[in-house]
Amino acid sequence: MKIEAFIFGIITVFFALVTPVYWFMSEDPTGTTALVLTFGLGAMIAFYFNLVSRRIQPRPEDRADGEVEELAGEYGFYSPHSWWPLAAASAVSVVFLGLVFAWFIFIIGVALAAIAAVGWVFEYYRGQFAH
Repeated sequence: MKIEAFIFGIITVFFALVTPVYWFMSEDPTGTTALVLTFGLGAMIAFYFNLVSRRIQPRPEDRADGEVEELAGEYGFYSPHSWWPLAAASAVSVVFLGLVFAWFIFIIGVALAAIAAVGWVFEYYRGQFAH
């Protein structure tokens, strides 16, 4: 976490230096506000990562003697043959078409998206896959 804190610290310093220069050269309040907020976001993340790096044990990627094998383990289950992501993407495309063309198409898309979300979440909780 120390490396991540250092990277966000560099980002924070960069935006701390760039923001006044931008303000004096452009006098644009909108862009200056965005740069100030970006500085604040970088500072918050750098502070959080620095705080976390002090509280936890060093991870394998933080140590010089860390090995790749130390990160081995289960990352989760991913479905090898699911059609629900395609259904969800199709439903979201109908939602966006509804936003462009007509409200009733939007409602149909939201209903299809809800069906796709339920199907995707509960894919392995019914039928031959149920425990």
